[in-house]
Amino acid sequence: MSIAFIFPGQGSQSVGMGVELAEAFASAREVFQEVDDALGQKLFQLMREGPEGDLTLTENAQPALMAVSLAVTRTLEKEFGVGVDRAAFVAGHSLGEYSALAAAGAISLADTARLLKLRGQAMQRAVPVGEGAMASLIGPKTDIALAEAAAAAGSEVGVCVVANDNNNGNVVISGAKAAVDKAIEKAKELGARAIPLNVSAPFHCPLMQPAADEMAAALASATILAPRAPLVANVTAAPVHDPDVIRKLLVEQVTGRVRWRESMTWLAGEGGVTRFAEAGAGKVLSGMAKRIAPDAEATPLNTPADLEAFAASL
Repeated sequence: MSIAFIFPGQGSQSVGMGVELAEAFASAREVFQEVDDALGQKLFQLMREGPEGDLTLTENAQPALMAVSLAVTRTLEKEFGVGVDRAAFVAGHSLGEYSALAAAGAISLADTARLLKLRGQAMQRAVPVGEGAMASLIGPKTDIALAEAAAAAGSEVGVCVVANDNNNGNVVISGAKAAVDKAIEKAKELGARAIPLNVSAPFHCPLMQPAADEMAAALASATILAPRAPLVANVTAAPVHDPDVIRKLLVEQVTGRVRWRESMTWLAGEGGVTRFAEAGAGKVLSGMAKRIAPDAEATPLNTPADLEAFAASL
């Protein structure tokens, strides 16, 4: 059995996430305390109690989701003897790429928390609220070709690109609001359902260049080591191990496409992965894995029972 640990991105957050782990394991509580200390913020209290509106703010959601993912992997290692080095690869969806790198020992937990706080703030600053938009194109007719055609129609009036190629039946577009609105109309003409997303900024599009510049400056001085398992990167859908290349790709990722369908296809094909373990909040990536690579097993890991069952199955 060849395992890949995969790490969720924004949208998987919910009030109460991580609480069960913290109640059951000192190792999880240590992670949440380390993140709080790194940020000088009572983030775990916000995760535990809400309000949901504050948790959903990009600058809070990003480090919070990472904290839950790292609580899972650290607990697996400390309590069950299952380290990330048991995996053939790691991968993460958007901000989940930082979680993957932290779990694989490439970036320290404290540095990852601070980088994600900055990333969230920089993304928020890049485009004034209301000027950008994102939309999810879904349905059996939705694929990358349909999404590209819709984005091209939107591009006639402003920036509009494919932001997340999640899986056939689920592709996200991003850009200027007027352009995304036009792309939605085109997508509907082509037979897709289009749902505007409740997000605070148009992620993974060229409008995020100011945020990419901020992250380039921050990452230039960050310590990045070779990960214990190769990272399959969002923007290339290919494995990377070299710290300097990882640094460059993390900058490109801010404006670039999340090639999740291609990443998962590569992992289940050339990568030889037979089991995906989703470390963190929610089950979104496990659902995608079952659609993209139906022959592989997909296991969400976010409760003490999940971790115990996973460790026992190895």
